[in-house]
Amino acid sequence: MTTVEVSDPLAGIADREQVFIGGRWVDSTGDEWIDVVDSWSERTAARVRAATAEDVARAVDAARESFDRGDWARTPITERADIIDAIADAMDARLEQLTTLGIVEVGVPVPVSMMTQQMVISLFRAVAEEARNVVLVDERTRADGGVSRVVKEPNGVVAVIIPWNGPIGTIAFKVIPALAAGNSVVLKTSPEAPLSPSVFADVIAEFVAAGRIPEGVVSVVAADREVSETLVTNPKVDHVTFTGSTGAGKRIMALAADRVAKVSLELGGKSAAIILDDADLNTVLSNAVMGGCLQSGQACIALTRVLVSRKRHDEVVAGYQAALSQIPIGNPWEQTNFLGPLTTARQRERVEGYIESAKAEGAEVVYGGGRIGEQGFFVAPTILDNVRNDMKVAQEEVFGPVISIITYEDEDDAVAIANDSIYGLSGAVFTADPERGFEVAQRIRTGTVNVNTAVTDFTVPFGGYKQSGLGREGGPEGLEEFFETKTVHFPAPPAS
Repeated sequence: MTTVEVSDPLAGIADREQVFIGGRWVDSTGDEWIDVVDSWSERTAARVRAATAEDVARAVDAARESFDRGDWARTPITERADIIDAIADAMDARLEQLTTLGIVEVGVPVPVSMMTQQMVISLFRAVAEEARNVVLVDERTRADGGVSRVVKEPNGVVAVIIPWNGPIGTIAFKVIPALAAGNSVVLKTSPEAPLSPSVFADVIAEFVAAGRIPEGVVSVVAADREVSETLVTNPKVDHVTFTGSTGAGKRIMALAADRVAKVSLELGGKSAAIILDDADLNTVLSNAVMGGCLQSGQACIALTRVLVSRKRHDEVVAGYQAALSQIPIGNPWEQTNFLGPLTTARQRERVEGYIESAKAEGAEVVYGGGRIGEQGFFVAPTILDNVRNDMKVAQEEVFGPVISIITYEDEDDAVAIANDSIYGLSGAVFTADPERGFEVAQRIRTGTVNVNTAVTDFTVPFGGYKQSGLGREGGPEGLEEFFETKTVHFPAPPAS
């Protein structure tokens, strides 16, 4: 197994002096840099060239020209699927590099980063397999005896905007199915995590040079919010797909509304774990605890609201405290750790602000609540007790390892609390009766619900209700987002 065991793991990370437009690394029209800071050492790991508005416009022009030319869109979908499998192989060959960058960009420790990269590369292959199963032309007979053909066609130019907490994962969710469907893509990465998408760009460059992907089909740029908005508002972009905060998603919807551009959004979450009175505590602790602080809480699906009856409150809180105390946290470059620091100093301050606001509103810190050590952007896994669902910490996405304990009166009250949120992304139910769990799951207004488990299988549909987003990622539903549907009518046969 690959490990990261070097005296200075940042030494081999190179700066990126150019921008990737249309399948080639080229000079930017500007001279601004983005510093990528390692969340453990708090040192600059590398610098990446910031794209200008002119660079983004060049990328869109390249995508528009390539799509209108049609070379990629007309490539048989099975052939595109084969190319995606080959891209997965090329990414797999760079697993050690991606593992290192996952540690730098997100702060997750070595074993978690490696496991994540391997899972994501498998998602590339899952998309390829879904593409092979797509029916692009469905012939249907009308009531008048005539035939209509329902045709799936690519959307066109797709602008993909991804976050910092899982850059390669969101590439698997968005860029890969967009390519499988025959679209041209402009990928805009987060300024906090542009390094691993640059590795993806390196792979695409090889495929372009080899003639397997046409020029213009893929661009990868890192830019700030102001420049990113020029991508969203560019009239040559047909579809904008975004993963990130609900606030930013609303802004993208508003900008895209002027020209009625297609928009897909995967936004925030404030997921609830309902622990029914008959639940097995060991099952709860082996699934829900890590479900609440995976990736140090920097995950939209994190189970950050724990709903428990007064009857079982004390044992659940004690169990959570004991479980969190056993999770190794520290230097992410060490194999023995499972939780690392938060991604940035700004993120740490944000999480600390939520903890303080909770205390001010009457919540009690019963575990954690502060920083760990003198190096790295750490916040200790934290349990807040006596949380009311109307508190800021219970209503807003913290994006840190902060778990709120909320008591309920009965099952109906638990469901009402779970649904009392602008979000609806994920959730969980724990009970001795899985069928009862299924019944409760159907009452929770979220896109994914786990019953007695913490499954994270993104080969099945994933997405949210309410302000957690629009559309689905994963499975055939995720691929469907990148097609338009056209109906072609043929005349009915003459009457006999």
